[in-house]
Order: sequence, then C-alpha cells, then structure tokens
Amino acid sequence: MKSREAELMILYLITDLIILNLSIFAVVSVSGVMSFHNYHVLSAYLLHANLSWVITYFILSKKNLYLRDGYFNRVKRITYRLFNFVIVALVLAYLFMPRTTYSRIFLLEYSALFYVGKLVYYYFLYRYLTLMREKGIHVNRAIIVGWNDTAKKLYKLIEYNPTLGYKFLGYVSDDDHRDEGIIGKTHELEQVIKEHQVEIVFVTLSLFNESSNSKEYLRLCNRTGVRLRFVPDNQQWFKNSKNMEKVGQLVIINPQEIPLDNFESQFSKRLFDIVFSSLVILFLLSWLTPLLAILIKLNSKGPVFFVQKRTGINNKTFRCLKFRSMKVNNESDMKQAVDGDSRITLLGNFLRKSNIDELPQFFNVLFGQMSVVGPRPHMLKHTDQYSGLIEGYLVRHYIKPGITGYAQVTGYRGETDELWKMERRVECDMHYLENWNFLWDMKIIFMTLIGEKQRRILVKWFRIKLN
Repeated sequence: MKSREAELMILYLITDLIILNLSIFAVVSVSGVMSFHNYHVLSAYLLHANLSWVITYFILSKKNLYLRDGYFNRVKRITYRLFNFVIVALVLAYLFMPRTTYSRIFLLEYSALFYVGKLVYYYFLYRYLTLMREKGIHVNRAIIVGWNDTAKKLYKLIEYNPTLGYKFLGYVSDDDHRDEGIIGKTHELEQVIKEHQVEIVFVTLSLFNESSNSKEYLRLCNRTGVRLRFVPDNQQWFKNSKNMEKVGQLVIINPQEIPLDNFESQFSKRLFDIVFSSLVILFLLSWLTPLLAILIKLNSKGPVFFVQKRTGINNKTFRCLKFRSMKVNNESDMKQAVDGDSRITLLGNFLRKSNIDELPQFFNVLFGQMSVVGPRPHMLKHTDQYSGLIEGYLVRHYIKPGITGYAQVTGYRGETDELWKMERRVECDMHYLENWNFLWDMKIIFMTLIGEKQRRILVKWFRIKLN
C-alpha cells in the first residue's frame, strides 16, 4: 500500500506545477519577454522550469511535507525551497539551455510570481483547513486506544496536521488520567465509539503483549463499521510490515486494507465518477428532468424528487436523490417497496422497472457522496436493523455507495423480505470491496445497461465472470 506521504507528495506536486505554469504564462502575456507564437522557445522554457521544480521538490519535499507548523513557518520553508529552485534552474540552464536565447530576468520574474502564488495558496489552504476542522467538515472523528509515548506522538501528529483529516476526540485507556483527555476504559470501547460517533480507531498498544486484544479490536471495529489502524508501541519491529503506512516518524498498520484504500485507486475511481456523472447530467438529465417533472406532477401531487436519508461511506448520513415514484406517504422511511405496492403511482411503476427513478443519484456522485459502482445505500432503518443481524454488515460502508453494484447485477436487488436475501447482498458487497479493480467497475456498468434478461443470456452463453 502506498503511504500517506506519497499521496500528499503527488497532490502537492500537481498543485505546485499548476501554479508554476500559470506564473510563466502570466509573465509571458504581461512582460512580452517572448511571444506565444514562439512555440519552440516557450516549450523549452516550460520543460526547463517544470523539470527544475520536480528535481527541487523531490530533494526537499520530505522535510516539510506535513503542515505541522504555523503559516509563518511555512513561509520560511517556501522561501528556502524557492531559493533552491532558482539555483537548480540556473544550473540546468547553464548545462542545457542555449545561452543566446535564455533569459535570467525571465526566470526571476516567473519565480517571483510563483513565490507569491504559493504564499497565497498556502494562506488560503491553512484558513480553509482550520475552518473545516472547526466545523467538522471533511474530517474523520478519531480516538486513540492506549496511553504511552507512541499515543502522545500520534496525538501531536493528528492535532498539528489538518491535512491528515482527523479530529481527535480523546484517549481510551485503563490508566487513570482523566485530566489528560481519556474518555473511557478499553472495555467501554464499543460504547465510546457509538456515543462519540467515532470513525477511526488508532490502537497504540504493543502488538506483542496484546495480540489477543488486537484481534478483538479488529472484530469490534468490523462489527461497528469503524476503520482501525494499529500504531505499534514497539515501532522498531515494524519497518517493513505488510499493509503498512508511514506517517511522519510513525509506522501505521492497516489490518482492514482493501484496494480502495490505495490513493491511485481512489483517484482513478473518483475521476471516472466525475467524468461519467457529468456526461449523464449534461446529455441526459438536462432534458429528461424537465420532461419527467411535468409527468410526475400530472400523475400525482407532491414534489418531483424524493429525498431520503441513507447511510454512506464511514456510516455518514447523506441525502439520496430519486425521481418520486410513489404517492406522498408517511411510511417511505420505514417500509420498503414491494410488488404491487399501492403507494407506487402508474408512472412510478415504469420509472422503477426501468431504473430511471435512480438517475438523479448522478448528482450525488458528482457531489462525492456516491460512486457510479458500489454497494447500494440502504435506508437508515435497514442499517440499524441489519447491522445487528448480519456479522460485518457495516464493513460495506468502508467505501462509497453506488448507483449500481455487484449485488445488483448478480440478482440480489429489490425487496429483502427474508434475511438470506440481505445476507447474499452483503456477501456480494464484501466480495466487491475486497477485490475491487477498475475493469470490474466497467463490467458491472455494462451488465447494468444491457438489462436483466440479456445479462442472464450473456452469463449463460459466455460464462462471463464479473470479477
């Protein structure tokens, strides 16, 4: 698994290159040092500048990767890196750039603008992260199990690095240090998780002395749908462990690792979601929504859209969108639709059978609440009901819910009037999140589009495997 450091390095590098290239084009357009029509000269400058920054970045990035200090200390670090960038650029220019066409003044001009751009960017980044943390937005609520030096180091790492996206709630420990932020004993962990709406648990106890407890922590977190990370107290023994991340100076082990914990996988899936949902909204929903809005209003009284709270990633609630297919009623959040349901309108029956009622969920995808492919989101009532009946039910919420999914194209969709039907659906969801790959998503989308009858024929004739 790629480390959190690698993820941040890629993100920051992309941002820096965007600011750098915008600075170059800005100087070119204003100062007139060269013309946009001199493509070969401009291309040489762009290649030179970007290569110089990439070299500088990878030499110095690990020294100031995390935002563990204040903004003014960040200014010092930016200044130091820009100074080194100019030196690297001058050396590369001396070695490879034609002396007759290379302008040191141009280098200083776009470097100065690049410097200002980075200062402005980081200023707003610090402000944004501070505001988001204060409001609890885009953060995972975290607790630390254990009270030792490793736990204290982890606390400092979480507290002073808002880019990690954690909000520290307190320690869980059997030691009596109530004034030090301990919010419960280890035997109260499940209760603490529920009371404080915890989303990730860091365990800093020794994995050698507490091996049996480690397994129990894993079972408990899977049962409650909470992500777990081990931060071993005996760090020196875990430098090359499987499923290991390195954050700062701490080794962090992920015992629940799934493919979509990988940054590159998350990025590719999210990029596809944005592109695919945007195309559906632009070329389909843009004209279909007004048409259906008129038909829905003529068919029955009530709103065009049905908005229902459902369980999303990390057990967070979101508002799921659908075209309304039922008469307005007071049972929509409690009672699942069944065949011949009297609440379903004439138009709604067509919308449900054709799955057109689900199309507004592409807005949920665009907003980042859902994915095109993933476990189907369930009503809050079903989440509460089945989490107590099916072992590991909440694990399916480790990834974003989907408009379609592996369970749906293998026949486990619709009404779940018997427990075994939901068990099979959960088994499919678990298989999907444990074995995800991008090609599998493409197969599921294709099988969704062709319809159930055609899907059965293809599976029978060609023995198509969806994973």
